Amino acid sequence: MATYQPDEAWGALGDPNRRAIVACLAERPRAVGELADDLPISRPAVSQHLRVLKEAGLVTDQAAGTRRIYRLNPTGVAALRDQLDTYWNRALAGYQDAVASPDDTGPADAPSAGGQQDVTDAPGPEKP
Repeated sequence: MATYQPDEAWGALGDPNRRAIVACLAERPRAVGELADDLPISRPAVSQHLRVLKEAGLVTDQAAGTRRIYRLNPTGVAALRDQLDTYWNRALAGYQDAVASPDDTGPADAPSAGGQQDVTDAPGPEKP
C-alpha cells in the first residue's frame, strides 16, 4: 500500500478527472470499468489517474478475481484533511487576532470611527 505523500496528494487532486474519481470512490469501492462507465474518459485514462492517486496514497486497490477494486485510502484522506484543518485553524486564529487587536492602519478612504466619511474627502459631482 502506498503511503500518503502530501505534495503528490495535492498535485493529484489538481486534476478535475482525478477529483471526479475520488468523488466516485467516496460513494463506494469500484473497478476501473465501473469508474470509466461513470466518467467521460476511457478505461486506460482512468487507470492512469488511479495510478497517480495510488502513488499519492489517496487510493488503494485489491485484487478480486481478474479485476482490481479501488477504494479511498482512509489514512491518506485523513492526512489530507488534517492538513486542511491545520490551514483552517491558522486562518481562524489570524482572523481572531485581527479582530481582537484592530489597528488604525486601514485604507485611507475607510469611514472614520463614527461611521461617517469626512465630507471634505468625499467625491463630489463632476463639473462640466
